[in-house]
Parts: sequence; C-alpha cells; structure tokens
Amino acid sequence: MVFSSLEFLFFFLPVFFAVYAAVPGNKLKNAVIFIGSVIFYSLGVLETWVYIPLFLQTILINYLLGILMDASRKHAKLLLILGILYNVWWLLFFKYSGFFLTNLNTALHTQFTVRDILLPIGISFYTFQNISYIADVYRGDTPPEPNFINYGAYISMFPQLIAGPIVSYRTVREDLLTRTHTLDKLDKGLRTFIAGLGFKVLIANQLGGLWNDLNVTGYDCISTPLAWMGIAAFSFQLYFDFMGYSLMAIGLGLMMGFHLPQNFDQPYQSVTMTEFWRRWHITLGAWFRDYIYIPLGGNRHGTLRTVCNLLVVWLLTGFWHGASWNFILWGLFLFVILISEKFLTGKILNHYRTLGHFYMFLLIPLSWTLFAVTDLHSLGTYLLRLLPFLPHEEFMFAPADYANSWETYWKYFLAAVLFCTPFPEWVGKRLKKAKIVTAVWYGAILLSAIYCMYKGLNDPFLYFRF
Repeated sequence: MVFSSLEFLFFFLPVFFAVYAAVPGNKLKNAVIFIGSVIFYSLGVLETWVYIPLFLQTILINYLLGILMDASRKHAKLLLILGILYNVWWLLFFKYSGFFLTNLNTALHTQFTVRDILLPIGISFYTFQNISYIADVYRGDTPPEPNFINYGAYISMFPQLIAGPIVSYRTVREDLLTRTHTLDKLDKGLRTFIAGLGFKVLIANQLGGLWNDLNVTGYDCISTPLAWMGIAAFSFQLYFDFMGYSLMAIGLGLMMGFHLPQNFDQPYQSVTMTEFWRRWHITLGAWFRDYIYIPLGGNRHGTLRTVCNLLVVWLLTGFWHGASWNFILWGLFLFVILISEKFLTGKILNHYRTLGHFYMFLLIPLSWTLFAVTDLHSLGTYLLRLLPFLPHEEFMFAPADYANSWETYWKYFLAAVLFCTPFPEWVGKRLKKAKIVTAVWYGAILLSAIYCMYKGLNDPFLYFRF
C-alpha cells in the first residue's frame, strides 16, 4: 500500500485516524500507532508474511539492547557491536547477498546458487533508525526508551517507515511522550500531505512517462536532445517523487502530533554538488555524518584522513542505494566531484553563482544517469547519447524524435521547473491569510490527484526499491 493510492486515502487513513482520535492520551495513541503501522506494513508484505515477525523481532531486539546497554555500561560496547552486526546482517542478507554471490561466481568461476530474494519493504530505513538508536544510547545522547510500545511506535510509524525521512529517536522522544494535538497542526499537516501528493501524482508520475518511453524504445535509438530530455525528466521525477513522499510523511506526522525532520530544501537551486547534498535527502546525509563520518574521525586528523573518510562515506552512500555496480560508480563520481569542490572549484562556483547554476545544470542530470541506469553496458550507451563528441559507433535514430516528446511533456517540465524554485513558497506566504483561495487551491490539487489515481495514472514510489 502506498500513500498515493485510493485504498490508502479512502480506507486505511480514515479508519486509522478515527481510532487514533477516539483513544485518549499519548500512551494509548502510541499503541494505536504501533498496531496501525504493523498492519500497514503487513499489507505490503502479505505475499512474504515471514517478513512481519522478522520486522517485529528487530524492534524487540533493539529495544532490549537499549535497556541492557544502560543497565550494564561495562558491556555496553560489546552490546553495541553485536547490535550493529545483527542489524547489518539482515540488510546484507536480503539486499546484497545476490550481488556478492554473483560477482564471486564471476571472479572465481564458482557456482554458488543465487536466489532472487524479495527485499523487505523499508529495511534500509528502519535498519538505519535501529542503529542510530542503539548508538545514541551507547554514547549517552539519549536515555533508552523503557516502554516497548513507545519504541515500537517510533520504529514502525507508518508515515516514515518505508521511505523515510530517517528519524533519530532523540528527535521524536519528546513528541512520543508529551505531544499535543491541535486543529492548527491538523490543518498544516493536511495541507503538507496534499502538497506532497500533488508533487508525486501530478508531476513525478507524469514526467516518469517520458523516462519509461525511452527505456522501451532503447537508448541506442534516441537522439542526443531526447537523451537530455529523458534524463531531465528522470531528474525531476526522482525529486518530486521522493520529496513528495517526504512531504506526505511530514504532513501525516504533523496530523498525529509529531514534528518529523525536513528532508529536502530546494536542492536544484544549488550551485555546487556540496551544497546539493546538504539540501537533498537531508536525513540520510545527517545519518552518515553522525554515525559514519564523525566516528571515523571526520576532518580532525589531517587532509589525507579526511579524504579517506569521505571516500568511505560516499562508497557506502552509493552502495546503500542499491546492490549494483552503477551505484558504487555513482558514489565514486560524487566523491570525486565533492573533493574537487572542497580543494579547487568550490570557492569559484560559490562566488560566481551564475556559473555555479550552469555547472549544476549539466552535472545533476549526468549524476542521475549513473544512478538511473543499472546495467553498465546500457549506461555506457546512454552516456554516449548524452555526450556525442566522445568516440562511439554510429547509432540509428530519428533526428527530430524529441519534438513529439516535447509536445507531450512540456507542460510537466514547466511545472517541475516552477515548483523546484522558491516561487511557490513565496506565493504561499502571501496567500496565507486568503483562506478561501488556499482551500480552493488545495482542494483542486487533491481532486486532480484522486482523478489521476482513479484513471490509473500512478506509479510506485521510486525510493521503495532502496
């Protein structure tokens, strides 16, 4: 079940909030969150029901680890190591075992059986949250949660369970215990949810059609203009898909009284890749900073150590996104760009911001190409279509193939460009007091999104695969 589905909007959500509103006090409301979220998760893994007890088991074990670490500080480090190994093991098994065995068979000519294991929904996200919790308890950054229901509500909370944002326990601990529920929060949360739904259904899904068309056509049969148009469509699709989901999660959290962290801050307005990754998937960047980069030493031990630490972080960032060589290549590409900005180009690009925008205008689609195309041969073909001045064999294509695509998709590109700038926020602030206009605007977005979902113009969230 996804947020942008009629089942979620008209069945799960009304029933959940009816029960949630009916029970008194945060203690019982947390129980509703836990039970409701487990039901939500279960509806997504019915074909592989064994993932349900596995999910509950990970919650229980990490909850107990927090209690044990606080009770026995002498053995806290050992418990932390065991907890990290336990959490990472499941991620390695489900997400990466096939990748490792396939490459081992290729390299050593072995014949290990490679099984196609269905990835448990949200495992990358809830694994990181569990690790952040036991690490924070070990470091004394937060006390352990004594109530299992509260901890279960934190990990399983359905708005952020399957695609983030990645929420540390210390950021929601106070809300778990003492949050308030007001009409203002409900109103703001509903508007945030509708905005995210509109971004997902009305922009991301529509532009995704162009990228799907190119995959069906074949990369060797498209012109360079269409190749750039296609990867631009994917770049906007990925942004509005994931940012839309994050907004829906934040909106739902606010309707439940929680303040979930911001995950995007207009990243396509950046002038360097360094700035971009401070604005894109903010909670993932914060997780790698707090639990990988800083524990490795950060920038405290000289230039060479800093570079090595950044290399580890970006290799892991790439590999976290998928068990495929293109994601490792993508992480390495970002590492090289970020290091060059740190020591060479960053000051120039920040000073000459027009130059920086042009630089990112080219670099963002190129980086997302490495991200989008998992097959390395196909990736090479697509890069040659984007950069035709590189040596390559002749391709057969229609020189004006981009014209028909532009005629179909130009209006979605226009909306995407507009809504990734500060302009909508500027308009929203000025219409804040015009409640009737605001209500009509959000009502129109909601009805349009429902119509598109009813007509079947909908796709799963891209980040579910990670």
